[in-house]
Amino acid sequence: MSAPIRGLLDKILPGNLFYARKLESLDSLDNLFTLKQELIADQAANPPYGTNLTFPLDRYTRFCQTSGTSGHPLHWLDTPESWSWMLDNWDRVYQAASITSNDHIFFAFSFGPFLGFWTAFEAATRMGALAIPGGGMRTAVRLRTILETRATVLCCTPTYAIRLAEAATEEKIDMGHSNIRRIVVAGEPGGSIAATRGHIEKLWPGARVVDHHGMTETGPVSYGCPMRPGVLHVIESSFVAEVIDGELILTNLGRIGSPLIRYRTGDVVHAVRGQCICESSDVALEGGILGRTDDMVVVRGVNIYPSAVEEVLRSEGVTEYRVEVRTERALTELHIQVEAESGATHRLEAALTNALSLRIPVSSVVSGTLPRFEAKAKRWIRYDRS
Repeated sequence: MSAPIRGLLDKILPGNLFYARKLESLDSLDNLFTLKQELIADQAANPPYGTNLTFPLDRYTRFCQTSGTSGHPLHWLDTPESWSWMLDNWDRVYQAASITSNDHIFFAFSFGPFLGFWTAFEAATRMGALAIPGGGMRTAVRLRTILETRATVLCCTPTYAIRLAEAATEEKIDMGHSNIRRIVVAGEPGGSIAATRGHIEKLWPGARVVDHHGMTETGPVSYGCPMRPGVLHVIESSFVAEVIDGELILTNLGRIGSPLIRYRTGDVVHAVRGQCICESSDVALEGGILGRTDDMVVVRGVNIYPSAVEEVLRSEGVTEYRVEVRTERALTELHIQVEAESGATHRLEAALTNALSLRIPVSSVVSGTLPRFEAKAKRWIRYDRS
């Protein structure tokens, strides 16, 4: 086990009961890993916050929780010191994106209890930028506010960046008059998917898409490479990053109040070490987050990740889509609905076959039929009859 992780253990023990108990059951520190299921079980057994707290409760000033899209939401508490550490990480994200105190940054998210862009917002104010909250607004109002405030940076999910531009057309708002020069996206892998990134930049003339990723449990993790679109750098001054069997394993070194040691994120990555052309020596995740270990679908022996399907559909100009995953007696099949002309379905099926070596049926629906999303999109719908 690395020296930084051993140093973290010295800081959190014996106060952190969660890790104290884990260590009692291990014969070697090299076997120490943390699973999300463990954290959920710990909070269920020790409500409401569990035992992964290094300090007494009165030291904590921030509450967040996961979105709960893959199960029961996790509560997460932070001390002022841990929160400040996360703001420092966002400083690195902004620096890599050439975002400064001169920018007006619009945050198009709900400001609910999930971590989301909360730390990004506060890091922006600390930096001296004008931070504009977009919570509680309808999409059309957000668009007009972006124009009225002369916002230069937009922070949102990739899906919502597309939805905002789509709504601008509906509202007859000319986004060519927008001052947006950077769109920082997170929450989905779209920012590192070339076709999705290109689609967003076409919809927002003059803007460059910058990807970023993080988790409520870990805090802000990576920044978009300023020289290589589609590459994320892990902030290794703040994290120990390991990749085991393609899965990103993280230890957050500065979130002492609620630490994670060798956390199995479930993110599938291709990591490359060595100095980048941007002069960063932080590990590079080529292609960003390629998928999630729990999102992969095996169809007739072929491993399919949602990001691979999105790459094909966006490159073919699809505005919105939905994937139905049907499993019956252990046999899984996909069917895709798209908002496109009926004559485009054969072309889309051919493109999917060429890219994935798998025939996937595609059907068209009327434009505007499929749901739109502000936060993480839920385009993959699963039906299990097994």
